[in-house]
Amino acid sequence: MTETDGIDPTAAPSGTGCVECEEVHGWWFHLRRCAQCGHIGCCDSSPAQHATAHWKATGHPLVQSFEPGEDWFWNYATSALHPGGPALTPPTEHPPTQSSPGPSGRVPQDWTGRLHR
Repeated sequence: MTETDGIDPTAAPSGTGCVECEEVHGWWFHLRRCAQCGHIGCCDSSPAQHATAHWKATGHPLVQSFEPGEDWFWNYATSALHPGGPALTPPTEHPPTQSSPGPSGRVPQDWTGRLHR
């Protein structure tokens, strides 16, 4: 990845789940981590799309997947996928015991019908 402006490898993740969904006991499909400040938000397939909302509110365009086994970056400003980039401060994924979608116990039975496509 050649674009490193807006990436702070020392910024720790804000938690293990979507910050805003946790506040309202919501749920998410997948998680994204802001590469600049560490904010964890839910992906665009999730009902609330908090990662995109964070970009729009802060101007922080780069996120990294916060899913186990994924290390790609997405640039909201350019709509470009980057297969890799600088190592960010651990943890780099949500706990393996946390379900996707998650968190366990808050995901509705009809969750697939609630996803954004």
